[in-house]
Amino acid sequence: MLVVGAGPAGGELSRRLALAGHHVCLVDRLTGLDQAAFSSAALPLASVADLGLPAGCVASRWNGWRLVGPDGRERLWQQRRPLGAVLDFAALRGWLAGEVRGWGSQVLLGWSAEAVIRNGREGALTELRDCRGRGRRRVRSRYVVDASGQGRALISAQAATSDQTDSGDPLIRGSGVEWLLRVDGAEWRRWSRQLSFFLGSRWIPRGYGWIFPMQEGMLKLGLCRLEVDGPARGPFRKSHAAPYAAHLRALLQHTGLAQAAVVDRHGGRIRSRVHRGDPHQIGQLLAVGDAVSTANLLGGEGIRHAMVSGRILAELLDRALRVGDGAGLRAYPQRLRQALGWRWGLSGRLAVRTWCGLDSDRGDRRLQRLMDELEDRASASDLAELLFDYRFERYGLRALPYWLGFRRGAGGPAAGR
Repeated sequence: MLVVGAGPAGGELSRRLALAGHHVCLVDRLTGLDQAAFSSAALPLASVADLGLPAGCVASRWNGWRLVGPDGRERLWQQRRPLGAVLDFAALRGWLAGEVRGWGSQVLLGWSAEAVIRNGREGALTELRDCRGRGRRRVRSRYVVDASGQGRALISAQAATSDQTDSGDPLIRGSGVEWLLRVDGAEWRRWSRQLSFFLGSRWIPRGYGWIFPMQEGMLKLGLCRLEVDGPARGPFRKSHAAPYAAHLRALLQHTGLAQAAVVDRHGGRIRSRVHRGDPHQIGQLLAVGDAVSTANLLGGEGIRHAMVSGRILAELLDRALRVGDGAGLRAYPQRLRQALGWRWGLSGRLAVRTWCGLDSDRGDRRLQRLMDELEDRASASDLAELLFDYRFERYGLRALPYWLGFRRGAGGPAAGR
């Protein structure tokens, strides 16, 4: 088995296959898995247990929310018991890779997959390139899995040649920047135990900002922006952070963190299909995680769904490798949809309506009304269910067509108040 990409999806897939007794070669272009650790990495506490994540992957726990709207006013929701965790993304990747090695398989860092040269019933032949310029190699495998994330290093090229692209399924594309800050104890306690979001075009048009607590004395501050369609390809580079500079300075100034020591600066991209219509399999090539648009774009997180997709595909591949018949792999897209639920299928459209509409005073007013509604009616756990489990119907089914963009107007979830 060859798996390309040592993120949450590829790492979980490889870990489970190695545990089942299969030999896996897990490849990643990074020379160290502590590099480019761009991920807000917040998830519900139940998911930490469900995914079997060790304590070493958890940076902090949270039990509340701070939402700062276009008017600059803070709205707070808190409960006693923890609601979720913020993961140390570098530690998560390192743990998954360590598990793969520990179960007797191989992790190959500093190599990128260039192309699947041969893809047929007898298996796949994939060309790898050493990112340090030391040459190339070809790997034969029964199956190859594209777990390279939004770049879709292998599956997109195969889809183009096999006419499996869906031009009617728009891409949400986006990019973001994140700074890791070192702060004193008092400042850290101010932002600890809660996820803080900055919503509205005042902070950044068509996106949002955040501050998440990490280990004591450390905070993550970031901004992201979403668009519909467009050529957001290739790795994130430092030059891509330039459009965020003014927004970052304003956010740092507003939060009083302008003097905090910056430990690391990094960024990332996302490209996800609104209707989840990516090809999941072409011959012996399969895709997993962000390469099949698993991300929760409404809540701005992707680790949970990426790892679930890796777990589902591992079960199907384990069976295919044992019996020598890949017919069962055809059930992969359906199994994934069943596991993530019907609300996940709608969340892409909700994300477009919610975030891409925040580019004008009108959009800000609509958001302001929604935040007022949540402040009046929602608890901290209600917000977690809304953003992580898409349980939007408790705020009125009449609002659903508006959120999905079928009905336009100045109403919104609070219109009936």
